[in-house]
Amino acid sequence: MNGTMTTWLTQMKTAAVKKPMPVLSFPCVQLLGCSVKDLISDPDRQAAGMKRIADRCDTAAAVSMMDLSVEAEAFGSQIRVSDDEVPTVVGRILEDEADADALAVPQVGAGRTGLYIEAIGQAVKQITDRPVFAGVIGPFSLAGRLMDMSEIMVNCYMEPDMVTKTLEKTTRFLIDYIRGYKAAGAHGVVMAEPAAGLLSPELNDAFSVPFVKRIVDAVQDERFLVIYHNCGNTMPLVDGIVSIGAAAYHFGNAVDMAAILTLMPTDTLVMGNIDPAGQFRNGTPQSVRESTLALLHTCAKYKNFVISSGCDIPPLSSWENIDAFFDAAREFYGQ
Repeated sequence: MNGTMTTWLTQMKTAAVKKPMPVLSFPCVQLLGCSVKDLISDPDRQAAGMKRIADRCDTAAAVSMMDLSVEAEAFGSQIRVSDDEVPTVVGRILEDEADADALAVPQVGAGRTGLYIEAIGQAVKQITDRPVFAGVIGPFSLAGRLMDMSEIMVNCYMEPDMVTKTLEKTTRFLIDYIRGYKAAGAHGVVMAEPAAGLLSPELNDAFSVPFVKRIVDAVQDERFLVIYHNCGNTMPLVDGIVSIGAAAYHFGNAVDMAAILTLMPTDTLVMGNIDPAGQFRNGTPQSVRESTLALLHTCAKYKNFVISSGCDIPPLSSWENIDAFFDAAREFYGQ
């Protein structure tokens, strides 16, 4: 890809016709004829899947597998793997502050992190006409997987020091992990911090914002961008989220896209938010077309808006539905 990522951002904001940028990766299993279990342990398949999607879909950028179990597994968490669904974390490894004190920060390459970095290294050699973004989890969402989401919500009030100690370690690891992607040639990361959408503005500002900002400050530059994703109820959190300083923001279908656009800086790229489960996975080509056109008619007047899925598109989503999304975007822009 030619030019800096700063140039890409400017072109995205000023383009009269904006290419969609859905979080589209796992449905490649259907194109490759493999299972999710096969995909997550094979960098060759991951790179090939990203290339197949790039060849089929005219996206603004390619996005790698949004597997939010990878980093927790590297810390020692158990994961549940299936043929048809994205892996999930099972149980918890942190129960008290002593566990947080003893928690070791893994080396980049632990678990499957090395495989995912290798996949990106291959993908950037195969996909040369658009940026390639890696997927990573955010620091609070990772901490929640290490101590269980219900427990971390309680611990924010009852054991704040435990939460902070854990966040210091997840942040340190994520900086190193993202630098690994950067060294492999990625043009940026999409950082998923959905658990922060469960927090009040005060708790978000205490337990997510400063740690995400630390990561952004450590890795983002003119050639490497951070796109912040949160599919929770982000409306009350906008001020804190904007202060992170990410290059772009990606929101889920839990919020009204037009309403959140009014709260975001007009010079900052904002993406979202077609329902991944309700439309891509369980809708029809007609319902996907209608929802896509409706969102574009409402939000395309905002020059910083780029249409996307609200979150990661599920692996077994119909390709007829996915194609209908891109067809509707072309229809809207008169292509």
